[in-house]
Amino acid sequence: MIQIRARLSANVPSRHTRPIESLLRRVGLIGHGTEVTGGRNAAMLARVFSMIFGVGIGFAIATVTAYAADDIEAKAQMCAACHGQNGVPADPKTVPIIWGQQQSYLVKQLRDYRAGDRDNAIMTPIAKSLAQEDLRKISAYFASKPWPAQPASGARPSPPPGIAQCQPCHQPNFEGGMPAPRLAGLSYEYLVSTMRAFAADERSNNGDMPKFMQMLTDSDRDAMARYLSAL
Repeated sequence: MIQIRARLSANVPSRHTRPIESLLRRVGLIGHGTEVTGGRNAAMLARVFSMIFGVGIGFAIATVTAYAADDIEAKAQMCAACHGQNGVPADPKTVPIIWGQQQSYLVKQLRDYRAGDRDNAIMTPIAKSLAQEDLRKISAYFASKPWPAQPASGARPSPPPGIAQCQPCHQPNFEGGMPAPRLAGLSYEYLVSTMRAFAADERSNNGDMPKFMQMLTDSDRDAMARYLSAL
């Protein structure tokens, strides 16, 4: 066995390498009597030092990332009481599906609740309690979830008059796209009440919807809501 004593280049100070030398001796990678003055042994010790340092940094980053994900998931749990643990709202007639909803739409609604541009006795205080940077993270969390499966509703109804005007924003399949939300599969009651709220200027956090809804009759809005809820 060669006598060991690690003396690497200035890149790895000896005070940092001594604990590593001891570890390598314990696991049998170097003998108890080996002197490392340079060459292959010094290079090996340098590589091991770099590897351990890199693994330590990687572990720290992974831990912080996992903690951040857990933190957002914990904050999102407050939404489950109304919006459902599995994405199905507790009361679909008054509470919308947010699992699988468009992220840009969810971000806007949270910001509007926070800024007072949209008001709700439950959502407003929740949005205001969240940090600004969490709004996008929570929106991304719910947007990444699958839209909950709907029970078969039989034959799809024929598209009602005027529904084509909704497609440029809400997309041909009504599954939404930046910045418009998905409408397909929301409950009839939620859809028709939202349309009425826009028509009556009770909800105004969208520049186009109030004017469009005011152009429609009650029966027009009713037919659209029934069609969209069946998709």
